[in-house]
Amino acid sequence: MAKRGGFPGGMPGNMSNLMKQAQRMQRQMEESQKELEVKEFVAKAGGGAVEVTVTGKKEVTGVKLSGEVVDPDDIEMLEDLIMAAVNEALRMADEAGAEVMNKMTGGLGGGFPF
Repeated sequence: MAKRGGFPGGMPGNMSNLMKQAQRMQRQMEESQKELEVKEFVAKAGGGAVEVTVTGKKEVTGVKLSGEVVDPDDIEMLEDLIMAAVNEALRMADEAGAEVMNKMTGGLGGGFPF
């Protein structure tokens, strides 16, 4: 006759293994996040005239401008190039973060389909 109700029937062992797996996955996520935070992403715009570096924490750590792009009569172009390079570098950082999450969740996207 089958037992009804409660967990007496081996469930605690499975629960223990599940908790260990969850803790291991959490440690791996924390390590991956730390690695991502110090990683740098470099993007260029205007054929390399503007170069921007950001970290995985999405902090701008460097901006390099080529001399020929600095035209006092065309500040708007320089602003557009800087904006384009920053946005591209941030996109690269976002993609790297999404890739880490995808590896950790096995492609579930952080959610469950129910």
